[in-house]
Amino acid sequence: MRLFLFSCLLYISFSVSASQIGLIIDDIGNTDQDAKAFTLPVNVAFAILPNKALSKTYSGRAAAQQREVILHMPMESLAGNNQEKNVLLSNMAPKQIEQTLRAALSTVPNAVGLNNHMGSRLTQLTVPMTVTMEFLSERGLFFVDSRTTRYSKAQIIAKKKGVLSAKRNVFIDHTPSLEQIDKQFKRLLKLSKTYGSAIGIAHPYPQTLKYLKQHLDTLQKKHGITLIKMSEVVSSSGSYAYHSKVKPELSSPTL
Repeated sequence: MRLFLFSCLLYISFSVSASQIGLIIDDIGNTDQDAKAFTLPVNVAFAILPNKALSKTYSGRAAAQQREVILHMPMESLAGNNQEKNVLLSNMAPKQIEQTLRAALSTVPNAVGLNNHMGSRLTQLTVPMTVTMEFLSERGLFFVDSRTTRYSKAQIIAKKKGVLSAKRNVFIDHTPSLEQIDKQFKRLLKLSKTYGSAIGIAHPYPQTLKYLKQHLDTLQKKHGITLIKMSEVVSSSGSYAYHSKVKPELSSPTL
């Protein structure tokens, strides 16, 4: 009996202490230099911008690595930074939103999910987010909220529409200095150990890729943390948690 209880306690202790992170590299598809990101572990997901010259090429290459691809969908920001082609806008009719999403997805054909590029305005709005989540639900795609505004309704609506979803916890390189990258990466690890899992978003900056390559290779051995695929994060029982006790971290209110 004592041996059984000890085994149970050991199992519980192991389960509680097990920590995981999911990592997304945003803005893939802009330049040839983004190809350097392919040296990162295959569990790192690529969020590929649609309608770019390299969108389909990088999507296919990532899929060939068995790396998960996410459609990095441009959405309207509060500042009106609509520099990307075919951005989702708040004044679009539902059919326009669907057409724009369909066209974007056709240029990132291997996508298994979607996250927002900017979107601090659009993710606050019920109708555009409802149309978007219905689109994802019909295709069995998950959603990761990049969390460019604390007022985002995206994940709440995703739940209502039965779309698996999760939220970004840490922007690793919003300030792309090595000092800040290191600080934010350590924050990501701390959150994963505290809550069991955490999601980080980074970009294909040379300094970021170099840092991540070095530190992800020793993640399990040095920190006891497992890097898992984004689909595993959103499928987990804690995938909806943003860790409400942690003060929200936003990159900018105008993204």
